[in-house]
Amino acid sequence: MAKEIQNLWREVRELSLGTKIDRLDSPPSPLKFLRDYVSQSKPCVISNAISHWPALKLWSDPAYLAGALSDDVVSLHLTPNGCADAVTEDRDLCFASAHVEKVLFPEALKAVQSSCKGQKVGYLQQQNDCFRTEYSMVALDCDGEIDWATEAFGCSPEAVNLWIGTDDSVTSFHKDHYENLYAVVSGEKHFLLLPPTDVHRLYIEQYPAANYSYHRDTEVFKLEIEEPVRHVPWSSVDPYPSPEKEASERLKYPLFFNGPKPFHCTVKAGEVLYLPSMWFHHVSQTPGDGGYTIAVNYWYDMQFDIKYAYFNFLQSLSYKSSTLNPVLSWREDKDSESSDAEV
Repeated sequence: MAKEIQNLWREVRELSLGTKIDRLDSPPSPLKFLRDYVSQSKPCVISNAISHWPALKLWSDPAYLAGALSDDVVSLHLTPNGCADAVTEDRDLCFASAHVEKVLFPEALKAVQSSCKGQKVGYLQQQNDCFRTEYSMVALDCDGEIDWATEAFGCSPEAVNLWIGTDDSVTSFHKDHYENLYAVVSGEKHFLLLPPTDVHRLYIEQYPAANYSYHRDTEVFKLEIEEPVRHVPWSSVDPYPSPEKEASERLKYPLFFNGPKPFHCTVKAGEVLYLPSMWFHHVSQTPGDGGYTIAVNYWYDMQFDIKYAYFNFLQSLSYKSSTLNPVLSWREDKDSESSDAEV
């Protein structure tokens, strides 16, 4: 069975995905988007889809955003290392979520801009439709939906989210149960992508959920396991290990490092990434002129169709022996399809 699964990784690329992410010079028609990308679960990067947004010119200026949102309270996410919603070794192995504070936007933006890895890193990443709630005062600077995508999916976005961070913030490998249109407004976003068929290469395990708390008086973070204990399925694979850890990481995760390379794409300001549902993605970023990276993403409901059934079956087969000599076996974990943290 292991040989057949590994053949699947290769055949999916040879028969469907190719070796690199398609780049389109202009927005596709709804029919082309549905036929060539959505139905094939195939990512693409689209240029000239948001060139009319006022946000592209306005949001690089911190003074504009601070003024437009001066009286708005937003959710500021804080971590000591820029790795929220990720597996951490700070307190054994656990899935750590950020400390979240409600603060006025100008204060939150300053916290993001002054981020320092190893001390305190701020990221505006609330999700849960935050763009249409916390940031509604600048909503007219962008489109409320991506028209050609809305027509292709047959529905409006379930949520629209705003992201503001620096290169200190990194999002670990995970998947979402949404069709994702990810528009970069300032700076660049760097994506590593793996199709759902590569699920075994990410060594997803169940980790106890934990939360950071930040104490302003001492400027110290504390990580606490949730009570009662709740487990989250997540990947601890770091695709960019430090030089001193690289050898051990390659031994620990041979299926990832020795298998087909992840797809890589950089999404620049003014471009939109279509990220199909259930695709695994790791995200880093490069700040723009304002000293931060800004993106708006649109989550559309995925179709729980035959592709979802195929993925669930594939995910139910896991490598059970040592990581150095993996074999596939049937898994019957009741929590194997627990809901992911949305990142």
